[in-house]
Amino acid sequence: MGRKAEAVVAVETVVIIDDDEAVREALEGLLESVGLQVKSYGSVQQYVDQRPAIDVGCMVLDVRLPGRSGLDFQAELARSGNSLPVIFISGHADVPMSVRAMKAGAFEFLTKPVHHQELLDAIHAAIAAHGERRCQERGLSTHRARFETLTAREREITLMVVSGLRNKQIADDLGLSEATVKLHRGQAMRKMEARSVVELVRMVDGLTTTADGRGQ
Repeated sequence: MGRKAEAVVAVETVVIIDDDEAVREALEGLLESVGLQVKSYGSVQQYVDQRPAIDVGCMVLDVRLPGRSGLDFQAELARSGNSLPVIFISGHADVPMSVRAMKAGAFEFLTKPVHHQELLDAIHAAIAAHGERRCQERGLSTHRARFETLTAREREITLMVVSGLRNKQIADDLGLSEATVKLHRGQAMRKMEARSVVELVRMVDGLTTTADGRGQ
């Protein structure tokens, strides 16, 4: 009998960047005590130089760091399109700083000394949110690849269906028979692997909404 293939489950790692070694060690111990995988670095540059081959679930960044600050690194991640959730910790936080971080997309902003349970709750929530976002992105990527397989006519009719037009309206607008419109729509649904028109609309609407967001 052949051996059953074992599923490989990727373990997400929490990355801590803080220039205080005592803080890093304390946070490492805390996270490992609840089963989280963690790697810590003393600066952004140290992390960038090593660039470990790990699946990062979220980052815990000190605001003030030697070289690039946590805020600068967050902005850099955002510019590159990286949606990794960032939790800031700071012993010198003020309102403008925290507002800037949250407006830039920080997942949470905590002040030192950090309450352990508050940090753990934030990390678990950040990892869960990141996982959900990545699932959505994988789904969009699959739908986009399927949409690319449609012919020009199938795309045209699909977009008209998504806009709410009925088969007869589409046929009249394009100068086609209603039967031809139904045929193209059916082909589009088969290629998109949509089980219903409603599901087709959701798939394509998600693609167009994402494209509109990128264009803004």
